[in-house]
Amino acid sequence: MKEILISTLQTSENYTLAVAEAMPEKAYKEKPVEAIWNFNELMNHIAYGIEWWTDNSIKKTESAWNPGTPKEGRKKTMEYLKQAYSILRKAINKDKLSDEEIKGFYATLDHITHHRGQATVYLRFRGITPPDYVY
Repeated sequence: MKEILISTLQTSENYTLAVAEAMPEKAYKEKPVEAIWNFNELMNHIAYGIEWWTDNSIKKTESAWNPGTPKEGRKKTMEYLKQAYSILRKAINKDKLSDEEIKGFYATLDHITHHRGQATVYLRFRGITPPDYVY
């Protein structure tokens, strides 16, 4: 089971980073409409969400929602995404995961997928074809 989770996580990370890389640096502060996050804020939300969901849904160490100031620019945001995925990978990389930890893992992935889907729409608004999704 652990191998499946790690493989699923790697697929998620690869695709999320490919989406983040596809957006030009100069467009990271753009948003399709005024009422939503810009691309940079959205990608930072994904990274922070990974950390928060990992703490609260996998590690069961309750932490308040407090995302702080987003990292600025593509390079720092992608580093933050990699760091967040590393935290999640470490949390599931143990001999035996409980059913609750597995549920937390899938809740975390669901949050990532939800917002990454939004990010692909941001790409399309810029006329960029999102990277192919490989599962």
